[in-house]
Amino acid sequence: MLPAAAGFALFYLWPAIRGAYLSLTRYNVLTPPRFIGLENYEKLFGDRLFWNALKVTAEYVVLNIVSQTVISMLLAVLLYRLTRSMLVRGIVLLPYLVANVIVALLWFWMLDFQLGVVNNVIEWLGFDRVAFFGSDLAIPTIAGINTWRHMGYTALLIFAGLQMIPPSVYEAAAIDGASEWRTFWRVTLPLLRPVMALVMVLSVIGSFQVFDTIAVTTGAGRSTPPGSSTSTSTTWRSTGSTSATRPRCRPCCSCCSPGSRTCSYASPAPASPT
Repeated sequence: MLPAAAGFALFYLWPAIRGAYLSLTRYNVLTPPRFIGLENYEKLFGDRLFWNALKVTAEYVVLNIVSQTVISMLLAVLLYRLTRSMLVRGIVLLPYLVANVIVALLWFWMLDFQLGVVNNVIEWLGFDRVAFFGSDLAIPTIAGINTWRHMGYTALLIFAGLQMIPPSVYEAAAIDGASEWRTFWRVTLPLLRPVMALVMVLSVIGSFQVFDTIAVTTGAGRSTPPGSSTSTSTTWRSTGSTSATRPRCRPCCSCCSPGSRTCSYASPAPASPT
């Protein structure tokens, strides 16, 4: 127990205490910390870009967790009822073994407005092309991409939980005349609570850490304004920009509009003629 406690104190407790202290100081690598009290927190809570990033992050977390949990549950039940082949489970897990950046690039090319195969099919069917990475659909699209990548891993966790349920429980439910739907809600889900708790914890932590998919597909934190519709808490931190330090936009420019990624918002405004 002592080695575990020492490791916890060294790698978790001490960094947390030091981080809390440094948040009350003005500090960089070249100068010693200078205590400034709650000034950093006052700037943080007064920054509109920070609140926008929290709103976008919350939207992504809700979409990602709901879609990933529902689809993974359905996939796990299908695997449990229809097949338990190791080959099928390996195929289901395959997207999770691909790096996030590769998955993001793959879907970015497939969903591209001009050249993407998905939009070509949509246009071939007689519909208008869809801007999947525009300001309105960017976060749902990114949530769908990450759901596709992680649903196999989550489904296998739920599948393992299903295998731990004794068959006698289902036999008793069948003898009592319970339907499949009632058995699922009254028997399966309650017995899956420990596994579902683990799934929810992993999903929430992973959702709040999303960065690479957004950076690859929309350029958030790199080529879009920090206040855009895809600026999450992680991309907001990577820019180091606040509403007080962000350069002012040109009067005729639309770079302040959510979702814009074509304007260089850091470009200086032209001097007025004299």
